[in-house]
Amino acid sequence: MPLFSKPKDVVVQPEPTKANGKGAATPKRSQQVARNQRPLVPTDRKEAKKESREQMAKVREEQRLGFERGDERYLPARDKGPVKRYVRDYVDARLSVAMLMIPAMIVVIILTFFESMDVRLIANVVLWAFIAVAILDCLLLSFLVKRRITAKFGPGNTKGVAWYASMRAAQLPFMRMPKPQTKLFQFPE
Repeated sequence: MPLFSKPKDVVVQPEPTKANGKGAATPKRSQQVARNQRPLVPTDRKEAKKESREQMAKVREEQRLGFERGDERYLPARDKGPVKRYVRDYVDARLSVAMLMIPAMIVVIILTFFESMDVRLIANVVLWAFIAVAILDCLLLSFLVKRRITAKFGPGNTKGVAWYASMRAAQLPFMRMPKPQTKLFQFPE
C-alpha cells in the first residue's frame, strides 16, 4: 500500500454542502471587480445633470408640501412638537388684532401722501394706537397660551411659546406657514 496515495478501491464522495453555507463557488476577483465597477463620470453629463435637477426639484416640492401641511418630518426645529402644534391651532382659531397690522400700515402709508398735516397726524396717531392695542392683544394671547399649555402638557413646556404665538398671530392667516389646520373659533382641546 502506497504511503501517500489513495487506495484504488475506495470511492471518494463529494463533501455534502452545508445547510447554512452559501451554496455557490466564490467568484473570481476579476468578476467581483467588474461587477462593482461604475464610471466616476457619467457618459452623458447633460442628461445626468438634468436627472439630478429633476430629482432635487421633486424632493424640494415634497418638502415644501409637507411643510405647508404641517407634517412633523418636514418642519424646522422651531415648529416641531405637540406643544407648538397646539399653539398653532390655538392662534389659528382665534381672531387677533395683530393680524390686521399689515393692512393698517398700508392704509397709513396711503394717508401720508395727503398734503394736509392734520390727516398725516391723525394717521400716525391712529397707527401708534393700533400698535399699542396689538401689543396688548399679544400679551393677552401669551398669557392665555401659557396657561392652556400648562394645563394640558404640565409645567415646564412654555419656553418660547409666547413669542411663537405672538409672531404667528401677527401674520395674516393666508400667509402663515405651516398652513392653518383649524377653522376660526374651533379651539383645540
